[in-house]
Amino acid sequence: MLFYALLFLGIASLWWCWRARDGTKVTNLTGKYIFITGCDTGFGNMAAKFFDKKGFRVFASCLTETGAKELKAATSKQLQTVLLDVRDSDSIKKVAAWVKAEVQPEGLWGLVNNAGITGPLVPTDWLDIEHFREPIEVNLIGLINITINMLPLIKKAKGRIVNVSSIGGRLAFSGGGYFPSKFGVEGFNDSLRRDMKAFGVKVCCIQPGLFKTSLTNPAKTLKEKEVIWNRLPPDIKKQYGEEYFQKDAEKKENLSKICLNKDISPVVQCMDHALTSLHPHAHYVVGKDAKLLWNPLSRMPAVIQDFLLLWNREEPAASRAK
Repeated sequence: MLFYALLFLGIASLWWCWRARDGTKVTNLTGKYIFITGCDTGFGNMAAKFFDKKGFRVFASCLTETGAKELKAATSKQLQTVLLDVRDSDSIKKVAAWVKAEVQPEGLWGLVNNAGITGPLVPTDWLDIEHFREPIEVNLIGLINITINMLPLIKKAKGRIVNVSSIGGRLAFSGGGYFPSKFGVEGFNDSLRRDMKAFGVKVCCIQPGLFKTSLTNPAKTLKEKEVIWNRLPPDIKKQYGEEYFQKDAEKKENLSKICLNKDISPVVQCMDHALTSLHPHAHYVVGKDAKLLWNPLSRMPAVIQDFLLLWNREEPAASRAK
């Protein structure tokens, strides 16, 4: 009995020490520079407002003039917006040069790589190479390009890099370029974290589940799928069956309703911890669906993953005909 009591006290003490360590913050961060991509809407937009209120000097990149104008109107004079398409290497170099001129000699404390798109999420044989190219260009190549150009400024400040990946970087739910791009982000993040350790730069990865943002708009997603379905060759449609599109869409919609996280602030809270904690986490799994379902499932044998993921898909007509 005494052994179990001591074991319990030991575990409780370790937990308490971990919690205390986890809550330790970096001091003197007010006025530090951070750069956030993808600030038109969603996570990036909320993060730019949050860190602006917190006293950081925020550079917020937006894809559109409308997004930049609306963000600027909702924040302090200290926040600066810049138009940036992460697919444009020349634009990235110009923005990096501008940031360098602004932050010298202090350097850049934080880089939050948030910009991303989903692209169509449909079976692989419905797609051509261009459907894969755009998500990979934005989510992976663009992220790497920005990081490489900002890295000297981060190293100067011994700062932080926060890469917004996805639980889809651990488990591929569908075809399309989104999941390969996020698996790539995970690999880049892990190698960068090890490369930068010697320079005092901490690299973190946030893995959100399904959150309610413009990227997860069900009407938009369904429209993209419908356009691709209507353009499929007759033989592909025959293999799947005329009822496949509608029935599969209904299954996906039902699962989305169960898994969708409506409050996006937990993702921004993870960004905050990654940028301000003395001991940031290497990975942040965020969202009830990610924590309770997708993350545990990603660690299970492939046979279990396949069974559960295929259970939520409509079976093609060609498969039923066997």
